[in-house]
Amino acid sequence: QVQLVESGGGLVQTGDSLRLSCAPSGGTFNRYTVAWFRQAPGKEREFVAAIKWSSRYTYYGDSVKGRFTVSRNNAKNTVDLQMNSLLPEDTAVYSCAASSTVITSSISSQRAYSSWGQGTQVTVSS
Repeated sequence: QVQLVESGGGLVQTGDSLRLSCAPSGGTFNRYTVAWFRQAPGKEREFVAAIKWSSRYTYYGDSVKGRFTVSRNNAKNTVDLQMNSLLPEDTAVYSCAASSTVITSSISSQRAYSSWGQGTQVTVSS
């Protein structure tokens, strides 16, 4: 398993943008599918986005399609989540997760990921 560290959360206003990063501690993301999930208070954890190790394939939850973009930054060895046009309902703790064995049909399932970060808070004010 790889240990993950998220960064980039904060407090923004509606319509603003924010960029989150997920970095492996003491390793690389080579051969790992990396996903972002979020959990708002009182709600279940929700799939946000995922990117396969080859970077050719990306996946998004319906609520963020067209606004969020997941990408790999090979120079920095991170997986980033660019969040644009943020809404108050995007407020949540965002966590990245990684797996070297997840299959496409399970890519949005949190149970498919064995490595998780601690999470970073994103708050969008109205």
